[in-house]
Formats: sequence, structure tokens, C-alpha cells
Amino acid sequence: MSGPHPSSPGPAQGPVRECDVLIVGAGPAGIAAALAAAPSGARIVLLDDNPAPGGQIWRDGPAAHLPPAALQQREALARHANVHLRCGTRVVGLARMTHANPGLHALLLENAEGGWVQQARHIILCTGARELLLPFPGWTLPGVTGAGGLQALIKGGLPVAGQRIVVAGSGPLLLAAAHTARRGGAQVVAVMEQAPWSALARFGAGLVRWPGKAVQAASLLPAAYRADSHVVRAHGAGALQSVTLRQGGNDREVACDRLACGFGLLPNTELGQMLGGRLNERQGLAVDSAQHLLGEAGLDGLSGVLAAGECTGFGGSERSRAEGAIAGHIAVGNVAAARALHAERARWHAFADALHRHFALQPALRHLAEPDTLVCRCEDVRYADLKERTGWIDAKLHTRCGMGACQGRICGAATRHLMGWTPAPPRHLLAPARIATLAALPSSPE
Repeated sequence: MSGPHPSSPGPAQGPVRECDVLIVGAGPAGIAAALAAAPSGARIVLLDDNPAPGGQIWRDGPAAHLPPAALQQREALARHANVHLRCGTRVVGLARMTHANPGLHALLLENAEGGWVQQARHIILCTGARELLLPFPGWTLPGVTGAGGLQALIKGGLPVAGQRIVVAGSGPLLLAAAHTARRGGAQVVAVMEQAPWSALARFGAGLVRWPGKAVQAASLLPAAYRADSHVVRAHGAGALQSVTLRQGGNDREVACDRLACGFGLLPNTELGQMLGGRLNERQGLAVDSAQHLLGEAGLDGLSGVLAAGECTGFGGSERSRAEGAIAGHIAVGNVAAARALHAERARWHAFADALHRHFALQPALRHLAEPDTLVCRCEDVRYADLKERTGWIDAKLHTRCGMGACQGRICGAATRHLMGWTPAPPRHLLAPARIATLAALPSSPE
């Protein structure tokens, strides 16, 4: 059962509010940042677009089973009156203030009740990551989701008892998704990992450095787990009925009711890039040793903006919590406490390195899409349409790829993998917003 969580009040009276530390994202990194900064007495706003704190890994819901650590951290948050939790709240974009204090950052926020401008002396980005979804024939059929997507649906109450489920893609998330499905009463008929056995063996041998992870992996590993294998096609008339799987060069068709398919995680960097941050070699937000966001155009660091957790590159909740705590301490000037956590962060950085190295995607996955396969689901853009284009901007201009509801978050990552394109980050708004929310912005000077 899930435990209680702090209330999530709406915006205060008036269009503009101020705080000392604004933390965007209430997953493990965001919660750790808030708890690290809270003893200072600073005014802290912790926001998340989900209805409860925890992020994706500690997602709450009617069928969720939260670990003790998640419940303990929720209770700890509730004990700090200076931490104001805003769930069901998202960042719409940047706010250009006409008479703002030059030492404050301003973001436009929105929840179910309305929109407002939030000003903060420090911003800590803990925006997490999303699944990398690669297109293949049939991936838009009802019944096909991401691996993490199926987890979220089950935790939210989706009944799967008695259903036959195939889990495919890459990374430890496959094991977690299969475990959640089995716990919900489903029959997991196959777990298909694209990485070869040789890479998995090396990864497993290296887990001696992180014994807790070795125990966790062993407890989740199902009998139906297969390496060097991936999905080829999903079949069905109006809904998923079966999938074709390839293992060792041989194809077989497996009847199933659901397919959960995810090819690892992709950092959510859009807000950081809008604030002027650049990316590192793993397509996460680049930060220095104190988690300050590194800027474009040769800037060493962006004043007052920090980043932590999966948005800097995926590597597990332990790494996220260490980075979040460092960022929280730095934001309130507690440098000594931040430095004391550097060894812990380094330990989990090494684990992240192992994940990236051993679960690297195989070249065969670039050839799953066929000419009629939809790549942009929002705008119904086929792979054949994109093959004629020279880059991301050219594709947007001629096919509307990336201009739908997801604003390129799904198809942009897919085209990067398939074609080597580099989608540009959003320039003004992160997501569609209500007119009333945009009206909360102050008027531009004449």
C-alpha cells in the first residue's frame, strides 16, 4: 500500500511569488535536494506534474507498492514547514519579468486551478528521464506501450491479471516492468534484452562493487529472460494479438495481449536547455562537480541553476539521491556537506558508466522501421517521408514531424537514433498551455 503524502496546495494569491530554492521534479533527486536544503530554513518550493511525489521509480497509485525509503522520505518532507510541495504542477516555460530582481529566475507554472509566475534565487532541475521508444511495424497498435509505461499503468490500477505480456527492449527497466506485471497477476511469456550475453556477463561480474544491485537483479530475473533478442513486429487487427521476436538470427511469433517495449532512458533536458545549459556526451545536462548547470557559449556555469538526477544522465535512484542532496546543500551554501557526498556520487557514477557501456544499443535496431512505419505518431509521419528529408528542421517544415502534442519528445529521440538528427530544444514553451496561464505573464515593456 502507498503511504500518505504532503498536501499539494494551489498557487498563492497574486500572480508572482518568490522562494529561495525552486526544485523542478519530485523524484528521488528532487526529494533529496529538498531534504538537504530544508534544515537551512530556506523557502523551498518542490513541484512535480504527477499527483504525488516520487517520480517514476516511486510512482504512487492504487496498485503501487512503495518501498520503505520512499515512505520515509515523504514523511520527512511533511515535517519541514518551509518545504512547499506543489504536485499536479508543471513548468510551462520561461517568464520574462519586466521589473524583476536581477538575482531571481522566473518560470511560468500551471496546475488545474490556474497559472502563475514563480521566482526563485536558485533553481534545481530534477526533471528525470523518459523512455526511448524506437518505431517498428505495429508499435502504434493498442496494447503496445513502453516498459515503464506499462509499469505506470499497472500502478495506476490497470488490471492485467491473466494477460499474456511480452517485455522487450534494453536495460534493467525490463526486469522491473516484468516484476510489476507478474505482481499484478499477468503471465510474462518473454523478456527480450537486445544486449548480447557477453555484455550481460561482464555487467553481472562487475556488480560485485554494488552487491545490493546484484541481489536485486537476481531476485527479479525471470525464467523467460533472453539476451541478444529484440522485437521485430507487432501483429493485430485493431489491437495487439502477437509479436514477432528475433533471437540469434531466428524469428518466432508469440501470442500475447500486451507488449511493453522500451530501449533505455533519455534525459529530460528541455528546460535546462531553455535556461541556457548544454548537453554532455550522454545527452544529459552538463554540470560541474557541484551540480551547477554548465552553459553554452563558453560559460563555466549558469548562476543559480543546478541539475541533478536522471536529467544529467540515467544511472539509478542511488545516484540521483546523491546528486540531489549535493545540489540541495550547494543551493543553501552548505559546501562542506556537499563535498562529503562526492565519494558516494562517484560510486554510483561508476555504476551508471557500467549501464551505459554494457547496455549500448545494437546497430540492428536502426533497421526495425519499414517505409510505412509511423515515426511521428502525433502527426502520422511515415519513415519513408522522413528518409527524403535532410535534417530535423527540414522534416518539420515538410512533414510536421515533431509538431504534435508531444512536441518531438518521442519522434525527436527516434530520429536521432535512426538518422543521426539533432532536434532543437523548445525556445519559448515546454508544453501546450491554457490562454489564462499565458495571461499570467507580465506585459512586455513598451
